[in-house]
Amino acid sequence: MTPTVSSAGAPAPSFTAFAGMQRVASGSLQAVAQALAPWHGRPDTLLLFDDRSGAPVDVPPPTGNAAALAQWLQALQPDAAQDEAPSTDEAPARRGVGRPRLGVVAREVTLLPRHWDWLAAQPGGASAALRRLVDAARQQGAERDTRRLARERAYRFMSGIASHLPEFEEAARALFAAHPGAFDARIDAWPPDVRAHLRWLARDAFEAAPG
Repeated sequence: MTPTVSSAGAPAPSFTAFAGMQRVASGSLQAVAQALAPWHGRPDTLLLFDDRSGAPVDVPPPTGNAAALAQWLQALQPDAAQDEAPSTDEAPARRGVGRPRLGVVAREVTLLPRHWDWLAAQPGGASAALRRLVDAARQQGAERDTRRLARERAYRFMSGIASHLPEFEEAARALFAAHPGAFDARIDAWPPDVRAHLRWLARDAFEAAPG
């Protein structure tokens, strides 16, 4: 199962729905909504998970009619007004003179005087120096952050659906201890769909074996 990619190159939002321990749909909200139609009125407990974070969605899919499903889908959609392009009869905004907008966000940073003195002496000033430091730290810790986020993503999913399954605590300890063999062994007896989705979410949680 591979997440779709948006036109901008970033992973598109992806969701996965489970009925009990069975995976019944995965993909965009629209795709999940369509796939859930045969499950309307069934007694199974439906759970929806955000594949980007592994967390359960607060508003579970309804088991009612199509109208209830449409309301659920609309409630989970981002504000469409923010994504609408300006109408053609509106004049484009005039760009002022000066530096282009870079999406800079101003927030308070608290440092000691010696830190401010050092930053002020750097090329471009304090803001440019801080941005360089942050970018360098991000590059150096990219793999570590990827593994940490994958472990957190997998743990949120397994906590939301598998906390009652045997050896859950042992599997969680193996996950955060970065022991892939022990992790796979602890979840090997879990329901196939839960096990497969969990392993997919945890695909980046462990260091690659030396080649």
